[in-house]
Amino acid sequence: MRILVVEDDWKQADHLRRGLMEAGEHAVDVASCGDEGLRRARAEHYDLFVLDVMLPGLDGFGLLTEIRGFSTAPVLMLTARDRVEDRVHGLSNGADDYLVKPFAFPEFLARVQALLRRSEAHRKNSQSQPQLEDLKLDPRRRRACRAGRQIMLTAQEYALLALLLHNQGTVLSRNELAEQLWGVSFDSDTNVIEVAIRRLRLKLDQPEEAKLLHTVRGMGYVLELR
Repeated sequence: MRILVVEDDWKQADHLRRGLMEAGEHAVDVASCGDEGLRRARAEHYDLFVLDVMLPGLDGFGLLTEIRGFSTAPVLMLTARDRVEDRVHGLSNGADDYLVKPFAFPEFLARVQALLRRSEAHRKNSQSQPQLEDLKLDPRRRRACRAGRQIMLTAQEYALLALLLHNQGTVLSRNELAEQLWGVSFDSDTNVIEVAIRRLRLKLDQPEEAKLLHTVRGMGYVLELR
């Protein structure tokens, strides 16, 4: 696996690089600022991005937004600030996990391995082409189409829709969605799931008479035709 670590603390960056290389067959590149990280991200294919939030120049959130414009690889955010609004901002804009400094390397490694496993599982699932009524997925371009209308989705929205579509007719709870999309470290007290569902519903159902994405009060969400 090829991993890009963007961290301006060179001691921390070197520690993560060495640890990742010793723990598995990982090729690890390091960038010390957001602008350098963006150049590397555009030039190479990476299976995972590790982004510090506080970076000189383009910060981690800005870099995350740029990366999500061309890559669906998982992103682990690192930050010294344990604020709920920061976590919500990162997760809502496409991050897959969030780790607060200081942290033990074994926990960091466990998060990395979990993200890589989920990414591989999502890749295998996306090779199939499930369909519900007039809704279809295009796994190659990671887009959706409904009644001939192309739906442009963010990486997060596509992953959410694919998960719901693969489980069509089954109610998935907030915790189940959070575990599949963001990992067990997800803070269930935030409204990230609700925000993601709201955005997806606007794109998927608002223009259509027949609604597919439903809220089951007290239980979760389900994709089905009623």
